[in-house]
Amino acid sequence: MKWHPKILALFLLSATCVRAADEAAPAAEKPLDIMQIFDDGGIMMYPLAALSVAAVVMILLFMLTIRRNAVVSDRFMNNAEAMVRKRDFLGLIGYCHRQNECMARIAQKSLEFMTKNSSATFSDVREVAEAEGSRQVGMLSSRITYLADIGSVAPMVGLLGTVLGMIKSFLNISTGGFEGARQMQLADGVSEALITTAAGLMVGIPALVFYSIFRGRVQKYIAELEAASTHFMATLHSQIQRQTAAPAPYPSPNRRHQEDYGIPVPSPLSDDRPDLHGI
Repeated sequence: MKWHPKILALFLLSATCVRAADEAAPAAEKPLDIMQIFDDGGIMMYPLAALSVAAVVMILLFMLTIRRNAVVSDRFMNNAEAMVRKRDFLGLIGYCHRQNECMARIAQKSLEFMTKNSSATFSDVREVAEAEGSRQVGMLSSRITYLADIGSVAPMVGLLGTVLGMIKSFLNISTGGFEGARQMQLADGVSEALITTAAGLMVGIPALVFYSIFRGRVQKYIAELEAASTHFMATLHSQIQRQTAAPAPYPSPNRRHQEDYGIPVPSPLSDDRPDLHGI
């Protein structure tokens, strides 16, 4: 009989815990609403949404455009080398104009300068090729830097939203917005302010990851472009040297006699006299 009060107390305590857990369960099972979180983040969520859309568009665009065939392709190099060996420079200019490759732009600019300036040396042609190559490399590198900019700006925008939310919460405290036990609601304001920081990191981290991927890809393609342009210019130089160093046609004996002595040598004439053997 002495154990009955203790058993009764344990039963009452367990019933109280079960009731408290049942009352707390609905509060813990609050559904997660994305739009509500977006609204709680404040006005800075709109710039973050714009940055996220821009980052997604750039990532998809770079996946489609930053490819090896868009920089230099084996098919173009084989066709261009074959046309250079045939000395079909005008045909190669037209072929380059129809191609959408960085290497095609370099070859086109070089050949256009060479054909329009007959007095230009090959060093001048090489400088034109290097200038166009630098321009193409700059265009490739500058495109992907926008992703790095988004990756740097987005966390700063999120941090600004957090600071603004914290300022708003403490202003409410200082002006009496939270009194007494209601000051515990400050945690809700802080959690809402931190939403923008989380959103900024969610935008900035993927942008920087894809920037590093595209940067490595661009550096690889730039190295291939430099090698291809060097090979093209070397092939072009060898064909130009072969054309200028071609030997002049060997003069005929008659022409050599005329050049040496200044005496014209009569060419053999056909015998137009009538045949008298039959007389």
